[in-house]
Amino acid sequence: MSKQSGLLTAAEGAVVSVENASGKSPVLLVCEHASRRLPEALGTLGLAPDALTAHIAWDPGALAVARKLSVALDATLVFQNFSRLAYDCNRPPDSPDAMPEVSEVYEIPGNRDLGPAERQARIDDIYRPWQKTLTETIAARKAAGRLSVIVTIHTFTPIYKGRERKVEIGILHDRDRRLADAMLARAGSGYRVERNEPYGPEDGVTHTLVEHGLANGLLNVMIEVRNDLVGDENGQARVSSLLEALVSGSLAEDLAEDLAEEKIRGNSKADATS
Repeated sequence: MSKQSGLLTAAEGAVVSVENASGKSPVLLVCEHASRRLPEALGTLGLAPDALTAHIAWDPGALAVARKLSVALDATLVFQNFSRLAYDCNRPPDSPDAMPEVSEVYEIPGNRDLGPAERQARIDDIYRPWQKTLTETIAARKAAGRLSVIVTIHTFTPIYKGRERKVEIGILHDRDRRLADAMLARAGSGYRVERNEPYGPEDGVTHTLVEHGLANGLLNVMIEVRNDLVGDENGQARVSSLLEALVSGSLAEDLAEDLAEEKIRGNSKADATS
């Protein structure tokens, strides 16, 4: 990657990673908050070490769960390599939470009073490549006659601003609730699984689902896992096993007709343009 707008350098590597690009599953796994790494130009953003390892910087356990799902489902995985403190790729540029000045109980000095050029550099160097990678990945799959089902993986804190969260796994959706409905109907009693908890569309967390799922008419869902459940290998394995069953079972049975119709529509459009 070449030097971009004075924020990132070639030595810092790619903004976005794509793993198992040839995976055969229609599922396209997405992990926007996979990393707590900050661009070198931003230093520590004025934060202490404990803040830089806290949930405000990333979603602990999310990438580990996403990678296990990628193997279990044979699904392509796209994930972000920089902290959401630099730019939260699950937010549009006009959102205050894209480059937050405050996150949970932490003030973020390095995000305070950003000038237009500073904001634009983060948008151009982090958000735009992220969006471009997802857009091109979906387009390439479509051109190859492949379906895409967007499944984003996140984690959340057990306690938020002093309030304990009882929910263990959240199944989130925006206007298209088909996949969420199917997964919720299959959820057993092993974990406390709830709809649009601990966040929902009103909290602005469905940006990826809207931009890449709804905009393309694709089945989509966002999964939130309480991070104390995936703090080690055993927890990650248990949760990913449950999620694999919920996703694959829903697509193979409950939503098989929807996928078949999408396949037909995709083939028809391809024939019309050939």
